[in-house]
Amino acid sequence: MTSAAWYVVQTRPNAEEVAYGHLERQGFQPYLPRYLKIRRHARRIDRVPRPLFPSYLFVSLDLEADRWRTVQSTVGVARLVCRGEEPAPVPRGVVEDFIAHQDEDGMLHLGAPAFRAGQPVRILDGAFASLVGLCEGMTDNERVMVLLDMLGRKVRVSAPADAVEAAT
Repeated sequence: MTSAAWYVVQTRPNAEEVAYGHLERQGFQPYLPRYLKIRRHARRIDRVPRPLFPSYLFVSLDLEADRWRTVQSTVGVARLVCRGEEPAPVPRGVVEDFIAHQDEDGMLHLGAPAFRAGQPVRILDGAFASLVGLCEGMTDNERVMVLLDMLGRKVRVSAPADAVEAAT
């Protein structure tokens, strides 16, 4: 019976993929949870894979059987997160839950933020950027209907869910 558990590895900035590859080549089982981030640039919208936890990944280790100290000196790794002298295990089920919810390409799908009707929201992008209005609801295709007060009247606009945040 193996007593392997998942542990957290802190990587150097933007070196998650490098650390992942080197850990894998050394025979370890790393896991890097990723999601598709929407990137807007020059009138173009792309979906690019990004780490769910920037500068962190997980590695499965059996502390009694694996040479876990070599993880510390792996290219791209800053340190293995420890409690005292030994690595601190991730609670059972956390990493397994991430793995169970990824698609066939290894990507996690994060749900769009849910806004409730009447909630104050701020538009972050586009022609109405920085304006605050009231959420009227969400459409099926992840857009938020916002009621803005402009020029003395109420104007209804639609914005992508990732371009709207809750206003305080």
